[in-house]
Amino acid sequence: MSGIPLIIAFVIAIALMIFAISKLKIHPFLSIMAVSLLFGIVAGIPLTDIPNVIGTGFSNTFKSIGIVIIFGALIGTLLEKTGAALKMADSVVKLVGKKNPELAMLLMGWIVSIPVFCDSGFVILNPIRKALVKRTMKSSVASTIALSLGLYISHCFIPPTPGPIAAANTLYEGLGQETNLLLVIILGVLASILPLIAGYIFAIAIGKKVKSRDEMGEDKEEIVQTYEELVASYGQLPNAWLSFAPIVVPIILMSLSSAFAMAKLSVPIITFLGTPIIAIAVGVLFALYLLLVQKRTGDFYELTNETLKVTGPILFITAAGGVLGNVIANTTMVDFIKANSATLSMLGMMFPFLLSAILKTAQGSSTVALTTTAGILAPMLSSIGLGSPALAALTVIAIGAGAMTVSHANDSYFWVVTNFGNMKVEDGYKTQTLGTLVVGIASLINVYILYFFIR
Repeated sequence: MSGIPLIIAFVIAIALMIFAISKLKIHPFLSIMAVSLLFGIVAGIPLTDIPNVIGTGFSNTFKSIGIVIIFGALIGTLLEKTGAALKMADSVVKLVGKKNPELAMLLMGWIVSIPVFCDSGFVILNPIRKALVKRTMKSSVASTIALSLGLYISHCFIPPTPGPIAAANTLYEGLGQETNLLLVIILGVLASILPLIAGYIFAIAIGKKVKSRDEMGEDKEEIVQTYEELVASYGQLPNAWLSFAPIVVPIILMSLSSAFAMAKLSVPIITFLGTPIIAIAVGVLFALYLLLVQKRTGDFYELTNETLKVTGPILFITAAGGVLGNVIANTTMVDFIKANSATLSMLGMMFPFLLSAILKTAQGSSTVALTTTAGILAPMLSSIGLGSPALAALTVIAIGAGAMTVSHANDSYFWVVTNFGNMKVEDGYKTQTLGTLVVGIASLINVYILYFFIR
């Protein structure tokens, strides 16, 4: 099969995958693997070749990105359990001021969610949000949505969050290039500017229109700790430098390696330390030191085990996305796209954004949307004019923008925000769902601004 019939078969395959995940509640890993197999058969890949195509796609993904995802998630777990995430949040509050809870929560969430999953980040930071709302008597809903959107933006944009790491690796692997994680981080930070501004404005505006249950007097007033009591309840928090080090040091190491490479200076130790897997491993060591200082190294085994339980599904879904990408690469679909690349090239960054947004809205998981979209695009990236290292990194951000558009009832994060924010379900749609649409569109605009400069 080739040409238009193959494209139609591909669209049907993606629709079946979405249906299996969202309606039949089949795990994304099994859904993607099944669709990859069926599409390979329909596309005309020889039956004897399909097992090798599937195995290669699966193993290549694990080989290149598995350890990085595990180490990144482990950093997040250690920062959460040692109180370092709270210390980072406390530093933001002191910088912004305790009288600006919405701005404090937005920036706090954006920083904390770089290593910590947004769901966990919201649970960790929600007591701070309540304490600041109690102190300032400002809108609870505004601070809830500001925190939610701040967490969500970096969750979809900035490594070492697993989704962006996996998407970056898949795209660069498809180009046959080494993953430039530092470039993805830099572009992720730059692409956060407009959505952070839009998220802040939206949070302030929606806070004037929607009230939480406690603000409407529908729930008994909860006993909320003061900000000072909350911080004190954690005991001795790590200092700010040690709290930020597990995130900052790997970025510095990767930056040094890139700078030396651009200057054509060969320093083996710098190159070694700047490799993403080693740089993030150094971040793990800094996070482990926090545990050592607190004399809790006995907890390390259980924390590692807990992290592996969380990252396991992500790793397998990512590998399944790699399988789908490899199946596509072994059909005539890429040749057809090359022959008609002018049409898709006109869409530019809109193509990865829309594909990711459709997957996100349909099945709920941002990580699944990121990894699956990257797997679909990887074989055809050069054909649609996005094959340079810089444009590949920006494509990761465009996919991330789609992966936050939108959060609703099929997304676990929607329920975390709605329940911990003490809002009615219908108000969750007015706030969380509409808010993610706003920041998603703002992110796409930001991506196009960056695209103008680096294309």
